[in-house]
Amino acid sequence: MASIDEYRVRIDELDQQIVGLLNERAQCARAIGELKNVSGRAAFAPDRERRVLEKVAAQSRGPLAGSALQSIYREIMSACRALEKPLQVAYWGPPASNSHVAARRRFGGQVALVALGSIPDIFDAVGRGDVDFGVVPVENSTEGVIAITLDQFIESEVQICAETFVPIQHNLLSRATDIADVRQVYSMFQATGQCREWIRKHLGGVPLIDVTTTARGAELASREPDTAAIANLTAAEEYGLNVLAENIEDNPRNYTRFWVITQKGPQPSGADKTSLLFSVPHQAGALVTALQAFESHGVSMTFIESRPTKQTPWEYLFFVDVQGHIGEGPDTQLSAALAELEKRTAFVRVLGSYPEAEDHRQAVV
Repeated sequence: MASIDEYRVRIDELDQQIVGLLNERAQCARAIGELKNVSGRAAFAPDRERRVLEKVAAQSRGPLAGSALQSIYREIMSACRALEKPLQVAYWGPPASNSHVAARRRFGGQVALVALGSIPDIFDAVGRGDVDFGVVPVENSTEGVIAITLDQFIESEVQICAETFVPIQHNLLSRATDIADVRQVYSMFQATGQCREWIRKHLGGVPLIDVTTTARGAELASREPDTAAIANLTAAEEYGLNVLAENIEDNPRNYTRFWVITQKGPQPSGADKTSLLFSVPHQAGALVTALQAFESHGVSMTFIESRPTKQTPWEYLFFVDVQGHIGEGPDTQLSAALAELEKRTAFVRVLGSYPEAEDHRQAVV
């Protein structure tokens, strides 16, 4: 068996080779970026990135797990993408919000992350072209949809180009060192709902103060010695807080799904979703009739949510996700289903076709 020093010498040799190969890869990425600039193609190609990540995981023979290699490659692709074009990505909330975590998870560390004060602000910034992309929450596995996100699509023309699922793990953070010293807690209402049982058992009688984001709560708690916040561990690091209790969410399989929005959607990846918005006539059976367009053409629907039109009382718009990509061609099952859906509804709008997140299976198992 080789000695520790001999193994370290071999690691140094491998690192030299890896650095050389990474720079060679980066040169190729930069050349691709120059060609994209000439043709007007976007630097971020989620369809291509999905295929790369799937291939990396499939090629792994261990001992590194495929998911570990994918995490490494996300940062490699982020650094290479920055050579093609520096990207600006907007997210909701101060640093360490879950939207911030989602943006870092999807784009890596080599982008300019722009904190904005609200979800409508993100839609406006993307629509004006002030930023390249925005990351917005759309639904939580225990608390349901983020209504304000869906409502923005009623007026906005932005497109969904990618999705990601982020595990939501809540913690009680404070400058205090004991839960008994906590006199009030800052919490976003969704986080309160996701930790309801733990709060009842451990914080009974302690006032809960609603804030816009969990990171905002952590920021406020960092200024007051006898307060706490419910937030993620990134917020503890960002704002210098003690972790009084970890993983206090009632459901350990708690995920939030985020959409990436931009002005132009990606090409098909081979495993895609299409998000739609439509309305139906106000008559008996209209919704069932509309949805039969998917059934009759074998198109699987994975999400449906209604939202009021806000124009006429008791009239609704419907958001659905179906499997497939509208760019796959005119003869596909999805194209046929959409053509039939248009005949059965008052109007239909495609919000985007995009790769199904490679981490979605973890969120639905």
